[in-house]
Amino acid sequence: MEAPLYPDFPLDPSTPPGGQPAFWVGPRHLAGDDRCLYDGVADTLSGLGWTSLTIVRGRQEPDEEPEDRQVLRSTVLHISLDTLRWAQWSLPDEPFHLGDLPIAWQISARADTSSPLASWSSYFTTDVPGEAVADFLVALDARDQPAVPLAGPEKVLEAVAAHGWLRDIDQPQTAATDPTFTSHISLGEVPPLVQDADPRALTTAADEAGPTGWQAWAEPTLGAPCLWAVSFSSSVPHDLVAAFAASLSSTAPVLRRVLPEATRERLLRAPA
Repeated sequence: MEAPLYPDFPLDPSTPPGGQPAFWVGPRHLAGDDRCLYDGVADTLSGLGWTSLTIVRGRQEPDEEPEDRQVLRSTVLHISLDTLRWAQWSLPDEPFHLGDLPIAWQISARADTSSPLASWSSYFTTDVPGEAVADFLVALDARDQPAVPLAGPEKVLEAVAAHGWLRDIDQPQTAATDPTFTSHISLGEVPPLVQDADPRALTTAADEAGPTGWQAWAEPTLGAPCLWAVSFSSSVPHDLVAAFAASLSSTAPVLRRVLPEATRERLLRAPA
């Protein structure tokens, strides 16, 4: 069982990060995003040489000063050098929800520049550990062909099993969970509105099973709201999902100042 190493240290998640001491914490999959999910991932993208664009949508009346313009929607878009892959920080842009949580990052890729449409998309809500999102992007950036599958689904399960996760008894070939049965990853039906080049994503009837893709989520208490959720559309290459899964399930501690209220008592922590 996991417990605080230093339970007497105050860890009030309502306190701004600047006023908090830093801690090394684990397990990573319950550590949250430290309220800096954008900054950490954006720094990784900058290091990879991706271009960032701020898109602002609004309304401006004639003779109105720019600072008085009414901004309706805004987002930040990061694009790779070859323009085959992009990451959109959609949290300020009224995103749709996944597991009742707002989507923070949407990451997509296409096979070639002749089509503006994504071959696949992946979605990450708030409180997904930023390290796992960053490692997914590093693996994506390293690929010459980001839409071509290079491995089977077994690679995803092997990635988490290497860090002690358990295969599902009923679905050992498609699902696994951490030893505390809190976080899960499963190959199953993709939620509605998830974008993918697979035509079944648009043509599946309400009473038919849709395409399958990897889904991951953390449910700190059975029946309670999820801490975070991730959805990969059906065409996301399994080896890229495996890169995310390996990072998510890693036993290496991560640096945090703000811990999720739902999991703070389940985290091992030591002052940094």
